[in-house]
Amino acid sequence: MLPPDILLPYQAAWINDRSPVKIWEKSRRIGASYAEALASVLEAAKSREAGGMNTYYLSYNKDMTQQFIKDCAFWARALNCVCEEDAVVLKDQDKDITVFRIRFGSGFEIWGLPSEARSLRSKQGRVIIDEAAFVDDLKELLKAAMALLMWGGCVRILSTHNGEDNEFNELIKEVRAGRFDYSLHRTSLDDAIADGLFRTICRSGKPPRPWSQEAETAWRDELIDFYGDGADEELFCIPSRSGGAYFTTALIESCMSREIPVIRWKAPAEDFVDWPLPVAESHTEDWCGEYLRPHLDALPADCAHYFGEDFGRSGDLSVQWPLSELSDLSLRSPFVLELHNAPFRTQQQILKYIIDRLPRFSGGALDARGNGQALAEFARQEYGPELILEVMISEAWYREAMPKLKARFEDRAVLIPQDKDILEDFRQIKVIRGVARAPETRTKGKGKETRHADAPIAAAMAVYAREQLGRLEPWDVAVAGEPTANRILRGF
Repeated sequence: MLPPDILLPYQAAWINDRSPVKIWEKSRRIGASYAEALASVLEAAKSREAGGMNTYYLSYNKDMTQQFIKDCAFWARALNCVCEEDAVVLKDQDKDITVFRIRFGSGFEIWGLPSEARSLRSKQGRVIIDEAAFVDDLKELLKAAMALLMWGGCVRILSTHNGEDNEFNELIKEVRAGRFDYSLHRTSLDDAIADGLFRTICRSGKPPRPWSQEAETAWRDELIDFYGDGADEELFCIPSRSGGAYFTTALIESCMSREIPVIRWKAPAEDFVDWPLPVAESHTEDWCGEYLRPHLDALPADCAHYFGEDFGRSGDLSVQWPLSELSDLSLRSPFVLELHNAPFRTQQQILKYIIDRLPRFSGGALDARGNGQALAEFARQEYGPELILEVMISEAWYREAMPKLKARFEDRAVLIPQDKDILEDFRQIKVIRGVARAPETRTKGKGKETRHADAPIAAAMAVYAREQLGRLEPWDVAVAGEPTANRILRGF
């Protein structure tokens, strides 16, 4: 581990991450390549017995490659490493290519190579692909780089964004969807400033200058003005050309089934909230027995079950979304429940009715924003924090949860109701500032109720619960449906 004062926290976090493959989604001008140069020197300076190895740096232009080698030479001198720097002319198919190299006393080397797949032939060691979104053929380059993993090497991929449809952004979406077990780092300009970037710039200036909040704000504003319309992409990790529907109609319909019902609850009277509580609870219990019990009794007893919820009260719907995990690990909705203008106590009663009857209940995630916090807290108290996630929906949550939900659709590994309102809800999810999320606008459902992408949020919650909580040991899963008190008492 590095001493904390050598680098800024986000740089140290990158170097200390020993994952075989890691990706850095980053702002410009935050010192990412500078940090990777230090990592390369640390590895090349090691002996073979200590795990040292060569490093092969590839970028999309010669100037960046030369600067990286200069940064490596700086770190080598700072660390008193025995090394020498030179340029080598290689014979290529149609022209001579100048590459850059640093040779260390350990016998290992750092090379600056052209960003072409053939540059990595017969190589062993570390591969760095810098500004990966701008290389000519990232897919082929990655294919060649990944081959080095079998010999104990590693791959580091760093870049700012270069468009929504770029292969670099597609790779990040695949990682967020869980298709690749790669380590993902993300550092926007604001993240870097929060970690002390501008303070370091002030200290390192010639001459040094005092830090002030006014100077930091002015520096940030100057950078944003400099990049203009490209500031979101260049500085804040938001790929451009975004804004379309995140789930296409064809994709949604490919995972719909007519056999899965959407069950809709409405208050039996306008003054239902004023009914005496025993009467209201008795009515709700009878309704659950008639409309929910048959579907709950039909659930497979040997499958794990999950639950997601998006909360609404008098305006938006509340959507409760159970999921069965089948033997092939696909997820199937037995039904989807929509509650329109349901009192808080009624929502609690219905939620408990459902979860108590989910075989092998293994986890739930509930919307804990605003008024939803009361229902989420009730569920947590009823079933325990090991089975319930209280989710404050934010941009960060959307960034993590929506790609995993979409991946289920793309893999045909989820089945949902075939319903017009559900379809329209999913179509409402838009890519806004680089993140798939619900927009501010609302629509009207078949029953004239207000809808705000409630269904996909509830579905994403259920899948999120599966991803976060679906790793219980067999003996835990077997008793996961027990009331919390019973599970606590069984421990004594």
